Amino acid sequence: MNTYTNEIKNINRTLEQQGASWSAINAESVARMRLQNRFATGLDIARYTAKIMREDMAAYDRDPANYTQSLGCWHGFVGQQKMISIKKHFGETKGRYLYLSGWMVAAMRSEFGPLPDQSMHEKTAVPDLIAELYTFLKQADARELHHLFKELDKARAGRDHVRERYVQKAIDGFQTHVVPIIADIDAGFGNEEATYLLAKKMIEAGACCIQIENQVSDAKQCGHQDGKVTVPHEDFLAKIHAVRYAFMELGVEDGVIVARTDSLGAGLTQKIPVSTSAGDLAQQYNAYIDGEAISDLREIAPGDLVLAQGDGCIKVKRLANGLVKFKPNTGEDRVVLDCVTSLQHGADLLWIETEKPHIGQIAGMVNRIRAQVPNAKLVYNNSPSFNWTLNFRQQVFDVWQQEGRDLTEYHRENLMSVEYDTTPLAREADERIRTFQRDAAQQAGIFHHLITLPTYHTAALSTDNLAKSYFGDQGMLAYVETVQRQEIRQSLACVKHQDMSGSNIGDDHKEYFSGGQALKAAGEANTMNQFS
Repeated sequence: MNTYTNEIKNINRTLEQQGASWSAINAESVARMRLQNRFATGLDIARYTAKIMREDMAAYDRDPANYTQSLGCWHGFVGQQKMISIKKHFGETKGRYLYLSGWMVAAMRSEFGPLPDQSMHEKTAVPDLIAELYTFLKQADARELHHLFKELDKARAGRDHVRERYVQKAIDGFQTHVVPIIADIDAGFGNEEATYLLAKKMIEAGACCIQIENQVSDAKQCGHQDGKVTVPHEDFLAKIHAVRYAFMELGVEDGVIVARTDSLGAGLTQKIPVSTSAGDLAQQYNAYIDGEAISDLREIAPGDLVLAQGDGCIKVKRLANGLVKFKPNTGEDRVVLDCVTSLQHGADLLWIETEKPHIGQIAGMVNRIRAQVPNAKLVYNNSPSFNWTLNFRQQVFDVWQQEGRDLTEYHRENLMSVEYDTTPLAREADERIRTFQRDAAQQAGIFHHLITLPTYHTAALSTDNLAKSYFGDQGMLAYVETVQRQEIRQSLACVKHQDMSGSNIGDDHKEYFSGGQALKAAGEANTMNQFS
């Protein structure tokens, strides 16, 4: 094990070899800077986090209780504070990731301003956010280690050898804030070459896991909106291969690919693929295309499209824009085919975009997939686009109705009403929401649970609450009572915002570089001392 002490010894040997001209360089200061910057490049991060994710996937295969979680973050500071909070409350980061949502990049990070989730934002904004998130996570490492180094110096100065050994052990066993990011590449932002080029940028920024969906790139819609158009399997698989080639080229050989299918809610395709042999993927895809059976070619009008399907022919149903319709009620069948095909051609995990959080529905599809690929696992979007309260109250209502229970005090379509909040039905629904992730991991093959847009909503809610009170009759008390006092009571590190921004780390560096003549910010007059 390369301990803190061994690192100092190794650096001292290097300095001794350089002679007197390097005598001003302090080996322990160098060791501290190295530990505070463990990851030199994004590729170092991608290789490190890919191994973590693979280990977590194997742990889930052994026991579904080992599912993982993440929250979507739209800024490096948000991701940093999330991981600092996780370490504070749980002592470790195991099983907790970050999610990078294309929706939030479009809505909050585009130079065009707020955009819908339709792949209209700059593609470079995605790797830029990955790099930003990891910059802030690395800074969280540097800050926490800074405090450990100060504790070590204090223990030495006080000749407290027991405390010194304790702190040195904490330094040697330090757990980084750097965790896997599942990064959304949308539908690939163009053809397979465009997907490959963007995937490389994302991996170089630190992404070990890339999520890609089977929608048409230039017609991409948010998974929870209408008008989604899917691509034939051959087109989607080419993009999966492009991402794998990007991982392999950059030496991240265990990089993870999440294949997302939007087929459950997508009723359209842009292209009819060419079948070259009986039963191939193109023919399987085309079997779901909707049309009117014809037996006489004289029924065909100019501009009609005829497709051989099964033992006959159909006149394909198309919209005015030329898009082709799928047969109704084929979504689940197409989802299963999409998922099996993706796993058989290089994807590692699946994402099924659903219209509601219903364990039975998800499990029904997963069981069909696992009949062909037994270790199939899902990443699942616990989406804010679902009305969780209404959905689960209605689910409980339906179960109770089947059981023959008295429901005269409930109105199914009005169950969101506050008047139901304290009822037995609402309490049962809340308990099902509380255990949804655990139960879905056990029953529906979900390895990773994420919320795509939580910090978008928390920022809006907290800002609304503060603005309402601060600009009302509470004035400054609104901030003090609901923000600063709570930061102090709950021991939030960012109450000392100068320290969080890196001021004290900068003081360390000035002292390394300039010695006793360094002009430091952390003196007695620093008002952050009020929060000691």
